[in-house]
Order: sequence, then structure tokens, then C-alpha cells
Amino acid sequence: MLRRLLVLPALAAVVAASACAPADDTGTGAAPSASAADCAKDRLPLKTAGKLTIATDTPAFEPWFKNDDPGNGEGFESAVAYAVAERLGFAKGEVVWTKVGFEQSYAPGSKDFDFDINQISVTPEREKAVTFSDGYYTVAQGVVTLGDGKFAGAATKEQLKDAKIGVQVGTTSLTAVQEQLEPGEEPRVFNTQIDVINALKNKQVDAVVVDLPTAFYVTAAQVEGSKIVGQLPASGEDEKFGLLLEKGSPLVTCLNQAIGELKADGSLQKITDQWLAEAAGAPVLK
Repeated sequence: MLRRLLVLPALAAVVAASACAPADDTGTGAAPSASAADCAKDRLPLKTAGKLTIATDTPAFEPWFKNDDPGNGEGFESAVAYAVAERLGFAKGEVVWTKVGFEQSYAPGSKDFDFDINQISVTPEREKAVTFSDGYYTVAQGVVTLGDGKFAGAATKEQLKDAKIGVQVGTTSLTAVQEQLEPGEEPRVFNTQIDVINALKNKQVDAVVVDLPTAFYVTAAQVEGSKIVGQLPASGEDEKFGLLLEKGSPLVTCLNQAIGELKADGSLQKITDQWLAEAAGAPVLK
């Protein structure tokens, strides 16, 4: 999961021709608004008429996708993709999935997909080569302990007050610990994330705080017997995942409209709660 945080070196912007006015690619919601007529299914600028082509990496990991099958509608990002598709007027059978490697997705150049959904953080460097939608997920922080550790049963922030917490220097994780957990003693700060993980393995700390995508990776592949005891609520200023499009794609305005609708009526929050909280073993710590 560390790969999600890698940033490509500065890339030359790729100019994409468009019959429509170019969309803002900052991922901040400043793109021109789209009318219902502009976002009618038969008017969308698609790679294949009548089909919505969505890309992601392989293998597709849980809890973002279930059973390595993006097309089943299960898992957070599969559910988000189909919710967006539905808002654009596409039935499930009109969605086509294609496999694209993570780093390949934000390389400069033309794309053979309409958008990519793959836990891709919006960064200024990546925005030089591709266009991002508004954020569909704000990255929360996960608290990881050893499964047999003293604080493995913690269900609230208060129950972690006496824990020795490890965290990487200069990260949003450190800020979250200081502002939300407020532990009884200062967190133990390490230079690198692998140092944080090793401190947990070696029982130098009772718990570590990392971003939630990394927490899933830690428990699945890095520290045997570890568990996520919970997650801290995300703030609006934290790292965000966005749908990735070819640079300058006018489709972004309609994707932003769909994401906005899903946020406004609570659908996106329901998807988040379903797939990235209790079901994923990461309840929000109160």
C-alpha cells in the first residue's frame, strides 16, 4: 500500500483536445458545472459509445474490492464505481472493467479507459499528467495493535490513553495522534514507516497509527497476528482519493456532478460505512 503514496517526478503536461470547454483538473471541485443535458448518457465523451470503461489494478485487494473481482459490485471502490455509473445512467451490464497498473494509470499520454479507480491520491505532480475528479474518499487514520496486545480490545479513544503509540515523523498520522488521541505520554516518533512497523513487531510500542489503506496492508501482509482496532475520523484537509481521467477529459464535470449527488444524499457515506468500517474490521473510534 505504500505505493499509493509514491509521486512521479515532474512530468510535462499532456494537452488533450476536447470539443467541450476544458475541465479544471485540480480535484478541488472548481470544474465548470454540468447541466443534466450535458451529462445525458448519449452525450458523454466515452471511449466506447454506450459503455463506461473503468480501470483498476490487478490483483484488486480487499476491502477496496472483494474476491479480486471489480465487476461484482462488492468492496468500497467497486461499490463507488457502480454508484457513479448509475448516476450517469449506466446499467451494471454496460460497465466494462479493464486492468491497468497503478503507476501506469497516472503516466502521461492517452488512456483507453474513461476513468480509473484504484486508491490513487490526488497530488500536484500527478495532476501534471492526468485529470482528477473531486475526492470520493478522504483518507482516515488507522490504529493497529498486535492481536494479543494489551490494547487489542480498545473500542474508544479513551481506552488508548495509556498506550505507547508509534508514528512516523512529519505525517498526518502524527497530527491525528496529537489532536485526536491525545495519549498520556508523547508518541514515539520514527523516521520511516518501516521503522514504525518494526517497532510494533518488536513490541517497542503498543500500537501504531498509519493511514487506513496502509493499516489494511500492515495487517494483511506485514505483521502477522496484528489487527486494526479502529480508525480515527478523517478531516477535510487530509489526503484524498480521486477518479483518474485522461488529461483534460471533459467527462470530469459529469463525474464531479455524480460524486456531488452521492455525497449530498448520503449514499457515499453509506458505502464508506459499509465497506471501510465495521465490515472491514475498522470501526470508527469514539
